[in-house]
Amino acid sequence: MSFLVALLLFAVLQFGIVGRYDQELRWAFTLRLALLFFAVPTFAALAAPVSLLRLGGPARWSAAADRVMHSRPVRVLGNAIVAPVVGLVLFAVLLTPLAAGIRESGVWAALITVFVPALGFTVLGPLSEPGVLRSSTFVTVEFLLAFVELLLDAVPGIVLRVSNHVLDGSLVHAVGQPWFPSPLRDQHLAGDLLWFIAEVADVPVLVMLFVRWQRTDRREARSVDALSDEEMAELTRAHLQRRG
Repeated sequence: MSFLVALLLFAVLQFGIVGRYDQELRWAFTLRLALLFFAVPTFAALAAPVSLLRLGGPARWSAAADRVMHSRPVRVLGNAIVAPVVGLVLFAVLLTPLAAGIRESGVWAALITVFVPALGFTVLGPLSEPGVLRSSTFVTVEFLLAFVELLLDAVPGIVLRVSNHVLDGSLVHAVGQPWFPSPLRDQHLAGDLLWFIAEVADVPVLVMLFVRWQRTDRREARSVDALSDEEMAELTRAHLQRRG
């Protein structure tokens, strides 16, 4: 059901009003970009397609999926400390004159359709994978830093909303429908949407981090319970020697 929601949302973004006017209107372009990066990959990741492939897929594909999930690029991008920075950099482009050229280009529209959901899934997918485990100390630090960094995702939206001049430099009023807003009003609407989506998108990431922390804590608790008294005593002595 979650994967079906991801597909339906993707279809709406492609063929609905957002996909129809994303080259003319900043708010439509921003909404499409944000949902392709946040919402579509989140629902797809919650469906756990990679876990299904690793557990029930053909042996060759399962082994390939394991290698990919444990590869350095995926582990870096799937780190909850790095993931918010990726979103911040992506949406910071909307504050530059590059935004107008990207928005009005058909080539960029096609590239965004393919690569933005893939980037979002690469960032969010590992957070929901049970096989990607870290130490409890790292997960705790990751959670605390991610909580601060995830709030930074809203900065581009805030800047778009409070600025009283058009940041991308395109002052041509969009034509086609009587309800099209002025360039500045269009930018403010884009900022409102991006601000709201960035704040709401923090919730599933923090939930995934909490789930990861629970898994790591249970794994470490089981490993400690499996130790004999002699092994536990030796582990305690080694720990005290390092502290000393």
